[in-house]
Parts: sequence; structure tokens; C-alpha cells
Amino acid sequence: MDKLQLSERDICTKFITPAIQRAGWEQHQFLEEVKLTDGRVMVRGPVAARIQNPNAKGGPKRADFVLYARPNVPIAVIEAKQAKFSVGHGMQQALAYAEMLDTPFAISSNGEGFLLHDRTGLTQPVERELQLCEFPSLADLWPIYLHWKGLGEPAAVKLIEQPYYTDGSGREPRYYQRVAINRALEAVAKGQPRILLVMATGTGKTYTAFQIIWRLWKAKSKKRILFLADRNILVDQTMQQDFAPFGEVMHKITNREIKKNYEIYLALYQAVTGKEEWKQIYKQFPSDFFDLVVVDECHRGSAADDSAWREVLEYFSSATHIGLTATPKETKEVSNATYFGEAIYTYSLKQGIDDGFLAPYKVIRIATDVDALGYTPEKGKADKHGQLVEQRQYNTKDFDRNLVLEQRTRLVANRIWEYLKGTDKMAKTIVFCDDQDHAERMRQELVKIIPAAARNRRYVMRITGDDNEGKAQLSYFIDNDEPYPVIATTSKLLTTGVDAKTCKLIVLDQNINSMTEFKQIIGRGTRLREDYQKLYFTIMDFKGATRLFADPDFDGEPVVIYEPKPDEPVVPPEDPSIPGEEPEPPPYLPQPGGGKDELPAGGGEGRIKYYVDDVKVRVAVERSQYLDADGKLITEDYRVLLKDDIRKTLQAEFGSLTEFLRRWNTADRKQAVLEELTEHGVPLAVLQQAVANGDELDAFDLVAHVAFNQKPLTRRERANNVKKHDVFGKYGDQARAVLEALLDKFADHGVQDIEDAKVLELPPFDQFGSKTQIRRGIFGSIEQYTQAVHELEQALYDAPEQKQA
Repeated sequence: MDKLQLSERDICTKFITPAIQRAGWEQHQFLEEVKLTDGRVMVRGPVAARIQNPNAKGGPKRADFVLYARPNVPIAVIEAKQAKFSVGHGMQQALAYAEMLDTPFAISSNGEGFLLHDRTGLTQPVERELQLCEFPSLADLWPIYLHWKGLGEPAAVKLIEQPYYTDGSGREPRYYQRVAINRALEAVAKGQPRILLVMATGTGKTYTAFQIIWRLWKAKSKKRILFLADRNILVDQTMQQDFAPFGEVMHKITNREIKKNYEIYLALYQAVTGKEEWKQIYKQFPSDFFDLVVVDECHRGSAADDSAWREVLEYFSSATHIGLTATPKETKEVSNATYFGEAIYTYSLKQGIDDGFLAPYKVIRIATDVDALGYTPEKGKADKHGQLVEQRQYNTKDFDRNLVLEQRTRLVANRIWEYLKGTDKMAKTIVFCDDQDHAERMRQELVKIIPAAARNRRYVMRITGDDNEGKAQLSYFIDNDEPYPVIATTSKLLTTGVDAKTCKLIVLDQNINSMTEFKQIIGRGTRLREDYQKLYFTIMDFKGATRLFADPDFDGEPVVIYEPKPDEPVVPPEDPSIPGEEPEPPPYLPQPGGGKDELPAGGGEGRIKYYVDDVKVRVAVERSQYLDADGKLITEDYRVLLKDDIRKTLQAEFGSLTEFLRRWNTADRKQAVLEELTEHGVPLAVLQQAVANGDELDAFDLVAHVAFNQKPLTRRERANNVKKHDVFGKYGDQARAVLEALLDKFADHGVQDIEDAKVLELPPFDQFGSKTQIRRGIFGSIEQYTQAVHELEQALYDAPEQKQA
């Protein structure tokens, strides 16, 4: 057979694999078709699907070959191409995979020979061509690898050779987790005392930490290890899940009780520290007791020299210190890099979404009129308790902290329920409020308007630090198989670490001015759970917190911002003392003689809080945002109108039902009509909100019903009407299958989806090939495909049932 006719897989089997084996590589030292990423989840309107075509942009990445120096140490990546391409045709792809896997060698081949690229720069030239018989052996590459990594001592080599933990289930670290683990072990092997890993929430920091600790412990490099976290539930989760293999050698420090006969210790910062000397339990251990201290979520209070974990680390100064954080952004409030140094590895939220390991997100910004314009009370204005309200302009940062506008709280609650009602009434939701009082008021408003909350008291729960009943529900809220609670209102308790994998809606009605806190909050929604239909999440923002999306450092490298005082040098010292974040002030201070559960009208002598119930609040602007495949933030703004306003707008635009039908039927693209409506302030989302079952209706039926009182058909009814007739009979099998799939897309999402050729990039169309292959290969040309879509639309809107209506 002509070699030029062989497939890429044939080239691998017949030429590349034999060349690898002739060079002395054994079967267990290389793997073929190694899966690196899952493929990005694409969101189109309310539907999301994973890109499954490896040739499509954002599709899953697979390396043709990965060579391993040791079972857990990849050393080279090979990208194969067909013989009709040049030997270096796959080099750029190989280099990208080599960078992902942290391997020094990238190799490209077309079956005629090899092009080898040495990323270490230790051999010259950096790229050189090799014949098939010249493929390098492990003995050729291993010394270069060790020199590149700076691992010369036998003990260091032995350490990195220590295998991962495996339980036989097939679970293995993902590619980025392997890099993080291996780099941490390399840093320990070289004697680096402080190590920082930055990994976005949802990427498995705790599992990564476990594998690091496991390998160091099994290699007897680190014999006693302390793992610090800042939430009790995090310690319990860690022990029950990722750290479970440690079994009886593991111990949780509780009740200020010292036990020295364990090897793996877990503790809360608060459990081992305290201002009073007698509370400082960690000092009951000898200062050289631990060989390794790992600090989870090390951004929390990390900048202050006297912060909880800094005290512990300084006491156990002879141990290796590893910090884990999901927050690369460094600010004057939070600085982990000043202690740990630059991160040895960073895996960002953006990268996690691109790889398909994290959920993409939508953003809905809603500004009320008082948020947009501010609120100034008239002179002599008294709140509901009769207290005079200070006359000044109040704005977003004041609401719910200094001034409570009860109708604003009611509006927020209504918008939350409106969203859930239109999407998924059982979608796990976290509402972040300014303080515990605000969280309770929000709970009350939600209970008033949600029918299910009347039937089940656990539908909406306040989960805050001061409420034992609510805290008891936290484990149920984060349990994927527990339906209740559905909505959790909170202030700080759920900000970090709580692993709510199925959370689909995050509501921000809290003033957030810290990038660190913002990212931690958003991290509650980043987990992907396809088995629970959790493919993306939505952020509903009422206080402008998502303005932080525009920050150019949103996914950048960690940067320490140092602000010297007048008597300090301009150049920051090695370990400057930077003030930590101020703790959240209590929601109220008790009045003299009042019980601790009494809420005074004015808030006591501390922060004054007014409660006003007679100020009308309306939505001024609603903004919908999402990230596209290129990571670009797409924004749409629209006003929310009343139904009568919508009807008048539509009638002014179309005049009569006859005129609307004419314009709809003659439009080359129905989307053009929708765009005109948007320009007149009535986008599809607003139309859907104006009708009880609006999310089930197509734009055509929404306009005809709202403006001209025509009986509507649902999208599913229209699709079923078309299926009753032989509309696709003239097409071949593949074309018919594509059109039937388009019909299903219409039933799910409407005409705008079938008109947008981008829908062909989503499943199930990827089984037919690329967008170009479908339009040109199956239908003959783009024009013929477009004509077929037009005929499909005509069949949809010419259904007999509609004529009767």
C-alpha cells in the first residue's frame, strides 16, 4: 500500500511504535492516544454541551504518544502526522502538549523520520531531524531531564521516583495535577523551604495536596505532616474523602488535646492558635515535630505577620511549608507570595474552563434605580422604627449595611425566584448577603414568594455562623443527592472551601471590594457535574461586584502590591508586613439592657442601620454577560418593561397581525426581526418574561400572542407538527438526520438556534463532521444548506394548527 495513503493511526502503528521499541523503550514506558483534556463546554442560550470533536476548536486534546522516564514522570511527547505532511508538521502541537505536561522533549513525525525539539536548551541545535533508526533511548534523555530539573543527588532522584497513590479504581491525577505534584516534589527534593501552588477552585487542590503528602510520606522524606484548613467542614471532608487512605495514622486535632503518636495531623487554624498563651496548642509540640506543614486556602489573612497560620509556620520553621490557594491576585490586603515566594505552578480558572474541567459561567447584572442613581431621603424622613434617617446620599455600598430599603430586598428576592422559575426551580442557589441580618431578611422575602418554601421549610435556609439550625443543613446543601435546601442565604460562611458541586446560581447582593473574596465566592459554582446536568453556572449580580471581570489580571500571574508608608523604603523588603483584611463587623450591636437576640432599630452605638419600608424600588437596567470560546466577555443590555408597555411597543413596530406575519415570513433571517425588537427595547428574554410559559414559546408565538392576542403553540408542538409530515423526504440519510437534529434544537431553544450555523459545532452535529463538512459535504454548498433551513422554517410556521389559531 502507498505510504501516502496511510492514516495517522497507521503511521503510528507501522512506523513510530517500532522505532520507539527499537530504541529500547519497553511497552510500559510509553502510552498512545493519551487524553489530556475533556473538551470545553459551550453554552448557547440556556443549553450547554461539551465539544467532543477533537479536531474542533476547544475540543478534547489527546497526545499521540507520551514517553515516561518513570511511571509518574513524563519525559517526551510525540505528535504523529500522515506521510503526506512534512516531518515537522506536528511540532507546534507537540510543543503545546509538552508545555502542558512539563516534559523537556517534543517530537514530531510523519513516519519518515523524527524532528526532536529540546525545550531545555541543553543540547544544540535545539531542533534536529533524526532518521527512524535514530530515535533516542531513555539513557539518552534521562540525564538531560535530571540536569534540567536540577536533580543531581540520588536521594532527590529516589524521591521523584516514588509512585502516586492508586486504589485500583482507575482514578489518576489529571495532567495539571501531575505537574503541580511533580513540581512540588522536585522543590522539596532540592531543599526549597517554602512552596506555593495556585490552582483555581474546583481543580482538586486537596487531592493534589494528598498525592504530594502521600509520595513524600511513603518515600520517608517527610514523616510527620500537619495540614491546616480554616473551616471545620473542610477538615472533615478532607479526612473522609481525599485523605482517607492514610487511615489510622491520621488524626484531627480537637478539644485542644495533644496526641503525639500519629503521622498525619489535620487541624483548623483556630484549633491550634489563640491570643492567650494557654490556647496555643501547637506550642505543646516540639518545634521540630513536623517535617511538613501544608496550608490550605493560604490567602485568608495571610498578609499579616501575626495571622493564624503564620504563627504556626514560624514556630515549625524547620519544616517545609507548602501553601495552596485559588487566588492568584495579590493585593495590599492579601499577600501569600511575599511569604511563600512566586508560585511554582499556576492553573487558572480560564485554563480550567478551556480544558473542560471547570464550568463556564454567565453573568446577569441587575441595577435598581436606587443603585444606579442613589437615594437621598427627604428632610425629616423617619424609618419604620421612627428613627430619623441621616440626610445624605446613600448608594450601593450603604444598602443593607447602613440603610435597609425593604422593597429593594423584596425586588432582589423576586428576581431570584423569577430566574429559578424560568430555568430550574430545584437549582442549588447561594445568595451572598452583606451580613447575617441581611441574610435573614432575604430568607424571609424568598419564603414569602416561593410556593415550595411554604410546603417545605428547608427549601430556603439561612446558613450563617450564628445559626446552628442553618449550619446543620450545610452538609445537606452540598450533598449532590439531597434536594433540600435548594436556596442558601449567607454572608461569609459559604465564601470559601465549601464543595457545592451542583450549585447552578450564585447571587451577589453583597458589597465585594476584594478580588480575593470575589474569586472565592465565584469558586462555589465552578465544579462540573454532567451526571447532575450541571454544565455551567450563572452569577446574578445586584451590587456591581462583577466589574472585577474587566480586571486585566483576572487570570494573570500573581502580583504583590506593596504600599510603603512614609518611613518605609520604596523597594519592598523581602518579607514586608502588610495589614490583613479587617474582619466583618457584626450586623448589629446590642443596646444597653437588650438581649443578644434583639435587633435595635438603629443598630446601637456602633454602625447605625436604618430600616425604610416605603421607598419604591424598580429595576433600572439588566445586563446579561457571558464568556465566549475565546474568553471574550460578551455583554447585552436591556430594559425590563411591563407587559402593557411591551404590547404597545410591539403594536407600534408591526401595526397589525397581517403586517407582522408578512415581515416574519419574508425575512431571510428571523433573527433579523429579533434584532429589531431588541433595538426597540424588547429582546427575547423580556418577551419570555411577559408570558407565564414564555420560555416554552418561540419568538413568533410570543409576538403574536402578546401583541395580537393569538393563541400560541409551544416550540415542541410546532416541531411535532412538522414531524407528522414528510418534509425531509427529498434529502439523503445524513442530510435528513441533520435537519431532524435541527428540529430538536428548535424545540429546545427556538428559531435563533437553527439559523445560527454555530449550532453545528455543538453535539449531536459533531458526529457528522465539522461545520464546513456538514454544509458543503452533506448539503452540497452553504447556499443549499441555507435553503434547507429556510424550508424547515417554512414548515414550522405553516403548521395547520397555527392556521386554525
